[in-house]
Amino acid sequence: MQLRYSFRLYPNGPQRSALARAFGCARVVYNDALRTREDARAAGLPFVSSAVLSTAVTAAKSTPQRAWLAEVSAVVLQQSLRDLDTAYRNFFDGLKGKRPRMGAPRFKSRKDSRHTVRFTANARWKITPGGDLSLPKIGDVRVKWSRALPSAPSTVTVVKDASGRYFASFVVETDPEILPAMDNVVGIDLGLTHFAVLSDGTKIDSPRFLRRAEKKLKRAQRDLSRKAKGPANRVKARIKVARAHARTADARREFHHRLSTKIIRENQSVAVEDLAVKGLARTRMAKSVHDAGWSAFVTMLEYKAAKFGRTFHRIARFEPTSQVCSVCGVKDGPKPLGIRVWTCTACGAVLDRDINAAVNVAKAVGLAVTACRARVRPGRVPAQRGEAGTHRDGQMAVVGIPSL
Repeated sequence: MQLRYSFRLYPNGPQRSALARAFGCARVVYNDALRTREDARAAGLPFVSSAVLSTAVTAAKSTPQRAWLAEVSAVVLQQSLRDLDTAYRNFFDGLKGKRPRMGAPRFKSRKDSRHTVRFTANARWKITPGGDLSLPKIGDVRVKWSRALPSAPSTVTVVKDASGRYFASFVVETDPEILPAMDNVVGIDLGLTHFAVLSDGTKIDSPRFLRRAEKKLKRAQRDLSRKAKGPANRVKARIKVARAHARTADARREFHHRLSTKIIRENQSVAVEDLAVKGLARTRMAKSVHDAGWSAFVTMLEYKAAKFGRTFHRIARFEPTSQVCSVCGVKDGPKPLGIRVWTCTACGAVLDRDINAAVNVAKAVGLAVTACRARVRPGRVPAQRGEAGTHRDGQMAVVGIPSL
């Protein structure tokens, strides 16, 4: 399987200038190729092939208007054309129903929050014995290696994010690390009050990283809004806002990684519900939904299950997990979100809403989990009429037994 590893880069001044030049050249080539294809479509001409675009890029280096394209590696320019092909392929596949629908390729801007360039093996990049990343026409860039790569990568993508940080992203082939088999299985119910509730009764509180950093973000955003457009102070204020958001995103990602790894290591099978995140993001709970980051967490669970030899299940989003009693299986109907504990009208079990849903998530895919943790306390079982009694003056007279 293929996994992506990202490491922080620390380019010096000349290297940052060289990377900015590479970002700019890749963006110009991408926009020129997109404009060529759009002009051909408007004129009713056939779709311009990648070979024609590649020849045009090579010829453009000899013109005075595009002579500066020769200042960067030719591989960067060719990979920019490959990115355009990928964008068109994803767009067409979305129209055919082969993948979720995506918008048509759009022109890039130097004001975009994210810039990337990719180097393949043809560019002859390498990792030096000293641990630096040697890139053509850029130099040896210092890398902070947090861990070793499992295998030799063939490509590297250099990324600059909105906060001005640089990263080196490697896609490498890895072998699955099969963990010892276990008997534990778990169902997970994702929510806002608790980020995740497990079928074994464990409740993980939602860290609410965005909510906790909201005051600092609001102050930084207010300072940015008061800066006039143009001066360097506005650029500094914008970077300050971007870095505050980056810290929040990094903390959320770290929480997702730790929790997903713990769940995968401790359970043989994991079941989650396929949530309609896009729909929930259009409600009044949008900020909390985005703050939770359910989609990223479920994606981590899925690929880590494949990596460590675990089983991952995703049930349909329309499964009535909150309406079915996990003890007797009777559907008791929908309930408002304010009801966190409810009593089954069939068996009398008093159920915790979230734990009951987590148990039903596991049962929906055939996992054998116990429903005892879903019960808040033993339900009251109605007594038979022949066993009913009355209290009178502290004494209990049992019907059917004559008094002596």
